[in-house]
Amino acid sequence: MRLSARDENLFEGDSGSGFYYVAWRPEGREISRSASAPPEVPWPERRQEPAAARSRGNLREYARFIDTGECIIVGRDIRDEVAAIRRFGWILGSAGGLVFLLALGGGWVVSTRALHPLAEIGGAAAKIADGDLSQRIATDDTRSELGVLIRVLNDTFARLQASFARQAQFTADASHELRTPISVVLTQTQGALARERPAAEYRDSLAACQRAAQRMRRLTESLLVLARLDSGEATASHVSCDLNHIARDAIDLLRPLAAQQNVSLDAELTPTPCTGNGEQLGQVVTNLVSNAITYNRPGGSVRVKVSAESNVAVLIVTDTGQGIAPQDLPHIFERFYRADPARVSVAGCSGLGLAITHAIVAAHSGTLEVASEPGHGSTFTVRLPYAPAVQTSLS
Repeated sequence: MRLSARDENLFEGDSGSGFYYVAWRPEGREISRSASAPPEVPWPERRQEPAAARSRGNLREYARFIDTGECIIVGRDIRDEVAAIRRFGWILGSAGGLVFLLALGGGWVVSTRALHPLAEIGGAAAKIADGDLSQRIATDDTRSELGVLIRVLNDTFARLQASFARQAQFTADASHELRTPISVVLTQTQGALARERPAAEYRDSLAACQRAAQRMRRLTESLLVLARLDSGEATASHVSCDLNHIARDAIDLLRPLAAQQNVSLDAELTPTPCTGNGEQLGQVVTNLVSNAITYNRPGGSVRVKVSAESNVAVLIVTDTGQGIAPQDLPHIFERFYRADPARVSVAGCSGLGLAITHAIVAAHSGTLEVASEPGHGSTFTVRLPYAPAVQTSLS
């Protein structure tokens, strides 16, 4: 077997390519080889297959037997390719290690930033549990799930702080209100027991104690009503009723007070069915109308209107009294709040009437609004859910 000149030139002309060949006779005598062939190339053993591949170190060879028994091996030195593959392996491993380190560092940074709000939440909750209700969770993230959670928790903490503050203020105010009548009772009883007195002085002392006890009773009853409204206990007995009848009964009850205060009391009442507790709604009308009479000017007037507007039962109480200062309007429904403490104390009020009224209206899913101008009177507007189903039975 002999290669053609063209094939020999392919191997001999580019020895740098690493290709070579060796040819043998059937008996194993070498008959031809390329100049680039290694010195020792063993003759391949004849196998069943006409072609076979083998590896020797960095040499890769392919043997071919023809039918007459001659054999030729074509091979190539792949030392450069192996080195390149090893270099590529090192580069790939280094790049993979770098990527792993970057991913590890980035994951640590991301996880630290993600867990930082949780640590803030835990710290704030621990401080709040210790009694510091002013704690809030600081965050600049308002879009993520944790940001939304932190915003909700901060709102909850704020409401919790406000609730505790209101409770503390309520306790302080109730204690202050009870302290005065208790002091009156103690002073009168100590004075009566200090020495013998005429019967008239004993009667005066007992009368003063009775007035103080009545004041305490009114205060405790008001506090009990507020406690029931706060607990939701008072909302269970809502039935169909007519606001017209409720307002008429309250007005008839307060006409003697209006006459005593030289205040005219006018009413414009139309059948207005609603759903609620008739006794509590009567207390709403009574509180609003009695306030309008008590804080009116001599010769003034109070107007009460009950009507249905846009499927809403409406109660409007308007007076011609002194009005309410703008700085007092946002606070008049707060418990124990007094725009004029001196005059309210003379009237014997505890500052809970409007707070109870507001709580009752809220328990009936209604609204209570006030509009006032100093020197021109005030207007209180109550809106309650309308109940047209009871109109036929009450008309």
